[in-house]
Amino acid sequence: MDRERAIRIKAEIKAQFRLMERVSDKLDSRLEDGWDTPGQLDSIAYQIHNLYSSVEDLLKLIASAFENNVGSDGGWHRSLLLRMSQPMEGIRPAFLSEESFDLMDRLRTFRHMFRHAYGADIDKDQLRGNLVTAQNLYDSIARDIDNFLCQLIDSADDRNL
Repeated sequence: MDRERAIRIKAEIKAQFRLMERVSDKLDSRLEDGWDTPGQLDSIAYQIHNLYSSVEDLLKLIASAFENNVGSDGGWHRSLLLRMSQPMEGIRPAFLSEESFDLMDRLRTFRHMFRHAYGADIDKDQLRGNLVTAQNLYDSIARDIDNFLCQLIDSADDRNL
């Protein structure tokens, strides 16, 4: 990959991370509002869902930039996680650390329930567990981005020597 393309991809990744930061800030704001009503629980769950989705959009951005596809079969969400946790020889380094993969996989289940369990009440204890997972994911993805971008830029520099 040439340096110019690496810089362009870096800018796109950083822009997506800024969106993730905004979602994380909204989640923190919802937590300050409390856990007392079903509406507050729904709002917190919605922001956890949004955080997962913003990370998944980041993974799709990277997959599209390097591999030109994401997938569309019924299992593409898990497939994308698996793919992004592995390096692709001569194409890109792995993006997701083992920690991030595990956290994303747990939140993938939550996201599916949130999107498809129409009318179900949010379980407060289950939500607390998913909140901790989401907060850990945000920190882990921030580290993954730094590692990935360092490898990407180093690789582009090595090829231009």
